Amino acid sequence: MARKTAKTKVKRRKPAKAAKVSAGTGQWVYSFGDGKAQGRSGMKDLLGGKGANLAEMANLGLPVPPGFTITTAVCAYYYANEKTYPAALKAQVEKALAQVGKITGKVFGDAKNPLLVSVRSGARASMPGMMDTVLNLGLNDKTVEALAAKSGDKRFAYDSYRRFITMYSDVVLGVEHHHFEDLLDRHKDRNNYTLDTDLTADDWAQLIVQYKQRVEEEHGKPFPQDPHDQLWGAIGAVFGSWMNQRAITYRRLHNIPESWGTAVNVQAMVFGNMGESSATGVAFTRNPSTGEKKLYGEFLINAQGEDVVAGIRTPQEISEQARIEAGSEKPSMEKCLPKAFAELRRIYNLLERHYRDMQDLEFTVEQGKLWMLQTRSGKRTAKAALRIAVELANEKLIDKKEAVLRVDPASLDQLLHPTISPMAHRTVIATGLPASPGAATGEIVFTADEAAQLKADGRKVILVRVETSPEDIHGMHAAEGILTTRGGMTSHAAVVARGMGKPCVSGAGALRVDIHGGTLTAGGKTFKKGEHITIDGSTGQVLAGKVEMVEPQLSGEFATLIGWADSVRRLGVRANADTPNDARAAVRFGAEGIGLCRTEHMFFEAERIQAVREMILADEEERRRAALAKLLPMQRADFVELFEIMAGKPVTIRLLDPPLHEFLPHGEAEIAEVAQAMGVDAKRLTERAADLSEFNPMLGFRGCRIAIAYPEIAEMQARAIFEAAAEAGAKTGKPVVPEVMVPLIATRAEFDVIKARIDAMAQAVEQEKGAKLDYQVGTMIELPRAALLAGEIAETAEFFSFGTNDLTQTTYGISRDDAARFLSIYTARGILPADPFVSIDQVGVGELMKIGVERGRKARKKLKVGICGEHGGDPASVAFCHEAKLDYVSCSPFRVPIARLAAAQAALGKSAASQA
Repeated sequence: MARKTAKTKVKRRKPAKAAKVSAGTGQWVYSFGDGKAQGRSGMKDLLGGKGANLAEMANLGLPVPPGFTITTAVCAYYYANEKTYPAALKAQVEKALAQVGKITGKVFGDAKNPLLVSVRSGARASMPGMMDTVLNLGLNDKTVEALAAKSGDKRFAYDSYRRFITMYSDVVLGVEHHHFEDLLDRHKDRNNYTLDTDLTADDWAQLIVQYKQRVEEEHGKPFPQDPHDQLWGAIGAVFGSWMNQRAITYRRLHNIPESWGTAVNVQAMVFGNMGESSATGVAFTRNPSTGEKKLYGEFLINAQGEDVVAGIRTPQEISEQARIEAGSEKPSMEKCLPKAFAELRRIYNLLERHYRDMQDLEFTVEQGKLWMLQTRSGKRTAKAALRIAVELANEKLIDKKEAVLRVDPASLDQLLHPTISPMAHRTVIATGLPASPGAATGEIVFTADEAAQLKADGRKVILVRVETSPEDIHGMHAAEGILTTRGGMTSHAAVVARGMGKPCVSGAGALRVDIHGGTLTAGGKTFKKGEHITIDGSTGQVLAGKVEMVEPQLSGEFATLIGWADSVRRLGVRANADTPNDARAAVRFGAEGIGLCRTEHMFFEAERIQAVREMILADEEERRRAALAKLLPMQRADFVELFEIMAGKPVTIRLLDPPLHEFLPHGEAEIAEVAQAMGVDAKRLTERAADLSEFNPMLGFRGCRIAIAYPEIAEMQARAIFEAAAEAGAKTGKPVVPEVMVPLIATRAEFDVIKARIDAMAQAVEQEKGAKLDYQVGTMIELPRAALLAGEIAETAEFFSFGTNDLTQTTYGISRDDAARFLSIYTARGILPADPFVSIDQVGVGELMKIGVERGRKARKKLKVGICGEHGGDPASVAFCHEAKLDYVSCSPFRVPIARLAAAQAALGKSAASQA
């Protein structure tokens, strides 16, 4: 049954220039029917999914209308040779068409006993509704009379002919569907008809005349009457639809290569519109939303395929149980077509066991006889995928390893965050980047302080900013979700939101934010502070008003499947966690440690920021140390709590990394307020902020450079870490082995200077506490130079962690916060296969990582190597890390289950390339 989406007239893009494809003397056409087929299910690359499965069903002896498949190789030839066909194709098509006629006892184009066919697309990956279909092909002014005579039903014949004219004109001739709908609506109005079924054979005959007139007016030529011309027109249209805008967009969203092409399936027509004993429908062998094992679907009596998807008539339930549950008064298929229903139930059980997966079936019942038109693995929600995989394993249809491979790791996001109800109406006002999954509704606020205040008052807010900074952390924590007009997938807002498990839409450039005026403008509409908006961090959409949500629910199948995954994966999975709440979430989602604790995030709380600013403003070391002494007990308490929560699991703590100016206030009013609170001159604060400002702070005075210039900062942090380790170890009775990580190293000399300070502090704490400390000092590899000189650095560094956000930034020479403006253009035009800040650039950045691992382990055989950039939660990047022989990945707590499943799939042989 054809599934078509609403279609607008679009200019079809020319595919990338292909090399000439030789016609050769090969087989271009594969036949099926009468209990046998030339193809089989394993030939999807050549026959497409639909063609391969039709062949398989025919080989299984199922009732499949006979037909043939024109291969994807013809599609490749068609585009490589200026939209022409191989010389041998016509003869092969005619031979296959004759074979279909022999099986059916009909002749294509015969005026007395015509064979009618459907022409459908069929790529190797399912692309429902994206390409074109033509039904009832072969009808013309003569064969329609033969069909009426043979069927004894003139209305059925003319109804089929008008459907063919409408569909063929739209798909092949470019005369859009609305032309025919207009004529039909006028005819109904003149005759006081309500439904299409009210029209008689004479009505359809009159409309057919009008339809053909409209075709000639719009197309400039009469509607084609030669069935062979019709056939080749339809074949060309299906191949042409591979490059329509719908298909191009779908392929981009689902990573389907353009080079795959589509097959064309030509099949004898069976008719669901031949009266009350005929029907058409779609069924799933299990519920695609929940995964429940029962026949699920809908059908229509006296209809053809497009009637179900067009929504003109309300479909009926297939089973009697489903009818009762739906509260429908219309009879089920089980009641009104019991023999066909029983056959469908037999076939669905057979096909599910044969394919070992939930099947999506399309069928037609013609005068009581069931015909199977398609089977394929059904699309399903993440919730259903988990249940189906686990239950199929429990039913012994697949093993546990196969079950682990059946679930898309990225789809688990659906289960970990609130989402917008599928039934909710969406009024989209802007679209940005889907920076952090989930959905949230709240009042608009424009400052972090407002967000925190309203949260304290029990109100839900969306924090709207041009871009966020570390100072906004308290407002981000208070908000239900974050919306920014600037920034990419690894911007501050995106990274922090993912770590908190909060929805975020970043880089929504169409929005205009007036913070002083308290307004947000989008699409000509203005929203004021306090009005409600909704953000969908899974799609990047910004919606007007409140929208109904669905809360996440983790099923028992989730725990079962993740347990199976853990039993096969080699790669460890840690979490990026900066706060106790982050650490608790990490443990809840199964993290095996903390791979990145960003200490700077601990400095932005209200009672701490003043001490940090005092430290920055200090002109001499003594005053800096005095300010740092205020921070020491706070940092120590943070680390004690983290160590206790992680209960002996490894914790990697990164020394202070961001530029110091980020801790200073901005703007005259804020500077004056802070100066008054600190008891310092506002002018001095302004001058110090100016001294610290940089043209390019991401490549400036940050990371290890701060620790070298102000070693007392690193000493304070090291003391806090070691004192906390001793205290937590004594409290829990479990040994704490902190991993101290030095950021942004470019030379071994930098690392050695800082490591010496850390080691000295460890010795001091050991003497003071009378306890032996076990710890490691390592570094982040986030500069190309560090990767190239990894062997030298590993002589003293005890572990590496690739900071792939900065490594990507410095390898490409791209600011990650500005990249969103142009990277989407690069990916859309095929210049880059994916956004390198979302999925690791395996041939560039990945090569540097491999060099770093190889050279590092050559110098230190058991060097522990991980990754702590946001790539740690991307399935393709996780698979690459497995292939590159890393020891662990670290990602946001809410992405830990995704990484665990992706790591298992990598261990089972699913490559990084296949997940990209």
